[in-house]
Amino acid sequence: MEIAFISDVHGNAIALEAVLNDIKENKVDKIYVLGDLCYRGPEPRRSLDLIRSLNTEVIKGNADEWVVRGVREGEVPQKVIDLMNIERDWTYSKLEPSDLAYLETLPTEINCEVSGTRIHAFHATPGSLFEIVLPNEDDAGLQNRLMSSQDAQIYVYAHIHKAYIRHLNGKILMNVGSVGLPFDGITKASYGLIEIEEGKIKTSIQRVDFDAERVIQLYRDVDYPNAEMMSGIVRNARV
Repeated sequence: MEIAFISDVHGNAIALEAVLNDIKENKVDKIYVLGDLCYRGPEPRRSLDLIRSLNTEVIKGNADEWVVRGVREGEVPQKVIDLMNIERDWTYSKLEPSDLAYLETLPTEINCEVSGTRIHAFHATPGSLFEIVLPNEDDAGLQNRLMSSQDAQIYVYAHIHKAYIRHLNGKILMNVGSVGLPFDGITKASYGLIEIEEGKIKTSIQRVDFDAERVIQLYRDVDYPNAEMMSGIVRNARV
C-alpha cells in the first residue's frame, strides 16, 4: 500500500494540481493532508476546494488557524505582524463562511495503522501548531519534541517547508516539505510517499515541477497585498 502525505499548499493551487497529478500517476492508495491550506497564495478558495474534493483526512496547520482568527503577537516577529494580517485579511475575504467553519474545526493530528504499521502525523509538533523543529535538530531533540507523544513506527510532520527523512532507534521521522512554498532552494513542490508491503517500509520525498512563473503572474493579477515578496519565495524557493 502506498500513502502520500501532502502539506503547506499555501494557496498555490497550480502546484497542488501538479502534485495531485503526480500522485495519480504513481497510483497512490491514500492521501493525507497536514495543514496550511490556503493562506499566503493567490488562489485560496480553489486550493481549499481541491483539498476538500479529496474526501480524505485533513488536519490543521498554523496558517489555517491564522485565517480563522488572525495572526497574534508572539507568533511571528513583531516587524511583520501587520503585513501578515493584511495578507490574512485578503485571504479571509476570498473565502465563504462554510470554508472558515471547515478550517476552524479541523483536527490537529492523524493516528492510523497501515498493514500493522502505526503512523503518527501532525503539522508542527504533537502539542503545537507553531513550534519549529528544523532538520539540524539533534537526535535527542527530535525524539523528545516529535516522537514521544505516541507509540508509532513512522512519524510525519510538515510546517518548516524543508523535506527530510531520518531514522532514529529503528523508527522513521519524515518531514514532507511544502507543496506550494518550498524553502530549501529546490523550486519544485514536495510531498512524502510511504510504501508498506509485507512488513517492508519504503519512504521517499517526491519533487514535482510546477509552473512557478504562472503562480507569480497570478499574485499580480489578483492584486495580492505582498505579491513581490511572495513571488520571490516562489521563484527562488527561499525566504
